[in-house]
Amino acid sequence: MGRGCLFGPVVAAAVVLDLSRPVRGLCDSKIIDRPERERLARQIKSRAVSWAVGAADVFEIDQVNIYQASRLAMRRAIEGLHVRPDYLLIDAVRVDLPIQQLALIDGDARCRAIAAASIIAKVHRDECMADWHKVFPQYNLASNKGYSTPDHRRALRSYGPTLLHRWSFEPVRASSARVHWTGYLNQKWDKDQPDQMQFSLVNAEPCD
Repeated sequence: MGRGCLFGPVVAAAVVLDLSRPVRGLCDSKIIDRPERERLARQIKSRAVSWAVGAADVFEIDQVNIYQASRLAMRRAIEGLHVRPDYLLIDAVRVDLPIQQLALIDGDARCRAIAAASIIAKVHRDECMADWHKVFPQYNLASNKGYSTPDHRRALRSYGPTLLHRWSFEPVRASSARVHWTGYLNQKWDKDQPDQMQFSLVNAEPCD
């Protein structure tokens, strides 16, 4: 959740639904209004066999790109479950875990478990943005959730970006005269420790 945002982390959730305790009304989180989404999130958490949230912060996004950071957040969410799933249904992508999995295009519209995960991730990230709004009220994060809305872009032009903006995203770089990001990092994975990432710098310049 939040892949297209200019500010903050990308968030994912994993949910193992309990078939004996169904949750009615599950669908794509983006088409549900906020009160209903928050009600469903509470119900999912209380009825699911297990649920967990994972995230990749803005610094990871700027290191490995938003696609790889999204996959990292998904993996962390799955690893956070207190029961190990034997099969994964994932929205559009695959994750680096030794578990059988199926990537479904428009998964949150086709699969109840993916819809439940998207609702939890959306509510969690919106709450994070509400908290960051208290720190950076000039960007109106409580309303725009960090997306590239007209009011957010105006604030970027007026105040410049914070270090929690995604400098790998062009609208953020374009709003600052100071360059804090000039390229992604090469990524090398340790297969025995997949969460430990080693990087070598590419096209990077020190900032003052």
